[in-house]
Amino acid sequence: MSFLPTRNTSDAASNDQDLHHLPTNYLYSVIFKDIVLEINDDDNDAKSIKDLQIYCKKQNIPDAEINELKHKYHQKSPIWWYTCEMFLYGMLNRGLRSVDMETMSKLGFFIRSLHLRLEQLHQEQSANFKKPFTVYRGQGLSKEDFQNLLNSKGGLLSFNNFLSTSKTPFTNHTTLLTGD
Repeated sequence: MSFLPTRNTSDAASNDQDLHHLPTNYLYSVIFKDIVLEINDDDNDAKSIKDLQIYCKKQNIPDAEINELKHKYHQKSPIWWYTCEMFLYGMLNRGLRSVDMETMSKLGFFIRSLHLRLEQLHQEQSANFKKPFTVYRGQGLSKEDFQNLLNSKGGLLSFNNFLSTSKTPFTNHTTLLTGD
């Protein structure tokens, strides 16, 4: 998550060439996203999955989860893989939040597939919604991030990860209390 206070927002807007005011993690995230989305390597998913398999073994991911992904990846949608109870969700979001380039590059094929599927789903469903609606998301913050959020009021907030949301307000505040 990157924060850009109002004063930096107006500085950057007045001079597009003056990017040194933007947070480094934000810039890395934008560049990485641009690169990943430009790569059109659908024919090479098998190699990407093999590279991810090797990386996952080094990360002590259970063999059963790695093998399930390897053998069934094309049978399910990227959204299904992202939301299922296995390593992808946690590994992806940790990699994106911490701008861990090794993890992000190993998951690049999946990030691209997930992004494209979400974009397609948005286009398909946007015609069904005649007016804006509210979605809800719980997000744990460190004390430092919370202070940065307060200091950035009126500025910009950038998330480096995919956000899961709901149209139903949360009734269980356990997530807020534990910071998960």
